Amino acid sequence: MDTYESRRNRDRDRKGGARARYEARKRRREDMAVRPDDEGRKRGAQVATGTTAETLSNLMASGQVLLRDFWWYITHNGMIVRGVAVVAVLLFVIYFMTTMLRGGIMSGVESMGVDMGGMSQMQAEAALQETWDADYNVQLVANGRPLREVAPASMGVNFDAMMTADIAGDAGLDAFPFGKTVDPVVTFDRLTAQNFLLDLSTEINTLPVNASYELSDGVISGIPGYEGYVLNVGLTLERMDQSLANIVQRRRFELVMDRLDPDVRDPQQFMPQVQALVAANPNPQLVGYDPYKNEILTWPMRVEDVLSWISVSPVGLTLRDENFQPYVSLLNDTLNPDGRDLRYLDNGEIARIMRQSLAEGRLDAELRIRYKQTVYNVEPGDTLFAISRKTGIPYFLIEEANPDINPDFLSPGDPIAIPTRDVTMSAPPVANKRIIVDLEQQYMVAYENNEVVFEWSISSGVDTAPTSPGIYQILTHEEVAYGSSATLCDDVTLVCGQWEMSWFMGIYEVVPGLLNGFHGEVLLPNGNYLGAGAIGSQTTFGCVMSEDDKAKALYDWAEIGTVVEIISDEYAPYSDLARITHARLEGGGSA
Repeated sequence: MDTYESRRNRDRDRKGGARARYEARKRRREDMAVRPDDEGRKRGAQVATGTTAETLSNLMASGQVLLRDFWWYITHNGMIVRGVAVVAVLLFVIYFMTTMLRGGIMSGVESMGVDMGGMSQMQAEAALQETWDADYNVQLVANGRPLREVAPASMGVNFDAMMTADIAGDAGLDAFPFGKTVDPVVTFDRLTAQNFLLDLSTEINTLPVNASYELSDGVISGIPGYEGYVLNVGLTLERMDQSLANIVQRRRFELVMDRLDPDVRDPQQFMPQVQALVAANPNPQLVGYDPYKNEILTWPMRVEDVLSWISVSPVGLTLRDENFQPYVSLLNDTLNPDGRDLRYLDNGEIARIMRQSLAEGRLDAELRIRYKQTVYNVEPGDTLFAISRKTGIPYFLIEEANPDINPDFLSPGDPIAIPTRDVTMSAPPVANKRIIVDLEQQYMVAYENNEVVFEWSISSGVDTAPTSPGIYQILTHEEVAYGSSATLCDDVTLVCGQWEMSWFMGIYEVVPGLLNGFHGEVLLPNGNYLGAGAIGSQTTFGCVMSEDDKAKALYDWAEIGTVVEIISDEYAPYSDLARITHARLEGGGSA
């Protein structure tokens, strides 16, 4: 049943409890007191004073007792508890009202690591902007790995410090009692972000790598292929747009990367083919041919280097471009010992040739050395026609390369773009054959493997239609070809005479579609022949004419691609064979 306790009993019990606590404290003090006895009197002052540590310990024990009593009294006195709570509320209300009245921000409000508590909104705006401007960067991450830190503005994310401070000022009681984090107010420039990501993708995209091979201590080992990753610009833009504030607040942004798997991971399926390739090519080498200098360069290769260039595709062995191209760059550094930087090996062309060699089971390759375009500075008295004859580049090609130049008004020092020498040699050059034509001596010498095969006198073009000096090649073969000239047309140019040439081989274009070349006898429009009687003098309209039987011998010998070097006082010999030929002819003898 319910029990009832009178107030007097409760008061008696409360007083009894207080009295019990008082007695307990009194006993503890008596226990700690020092009672002198006969032995204590002999120890004298040592017992009376004790040590410093004992004194401090006694004081701390007494203090703890007092604090516990004080705390018990407060917590068991309802009036005091209510008073303390009222005072705390009043203090908080006073702080809150004071902060609001002076336009301040509540304590505990922060954004981007800036504690704005107690600041005015203008102060908060200034502090936020200062933090943003002071190298506030975002860490870009791809596949969980940090890439670099970038300024948010460079990726199209712009910060509004004023609006962020205004929101912080409106936080009010939301910040009590645990504080409040205000998301930074940012805007998004999608075009800037897209351009940033496109530029970034060219730097961080990695293509997958197929299985490859290496040679170590004479043993061929396979290297498994591995995946690549490319930046997904579209999805990354969407992720940015949806989490702008979070990007700025965390100072971290994960890019969206797409995985690309290799075509072939396992190198073992092509291991027998690689081993056979190495066994069949113990001393691989690259051979470079310069058709203008008639120079052959040989570059021995180490088998371990070649293996590092080899990768596999689903159909067999192929070239690993990213490993091969640095080697091509090293070769290019050796091509210009004079420092003029004119010659080079074309990366794409060489890669194609090397792939073909691998497909044929070879590790060697024959390469063509190419030439860069140059600039010619006009000299006093120069015309565009004279520049063409000096450089060996047909007139119309120089004119096409300089559309803003008026050929009738050239000034000394004017820069003229000269196309690459390669424009005159479109077919693969034949490395072991060369024809030298000396316009001053009206003489021709043909070489094969550096030995004279043919030599005889020729007839070149008249002064009004001269043969162009330069380095060209055999481009066409026609047993019978036809030509004409404006000088063979009637007064109203309705009917033009036409001549017929035997054993014609075109070597360069005078204008697009019109070739000059080698030929034999010419059947003129009037029915007469131009042949042996004209040899040794300038009688043609630009071609190089030989006696008919000799022209046929040359026609049968010189295949497409055979190099033709035409020298004159305007165009000095460029190759070793041309220099030898010119020197002998100048000396009065045959080649």
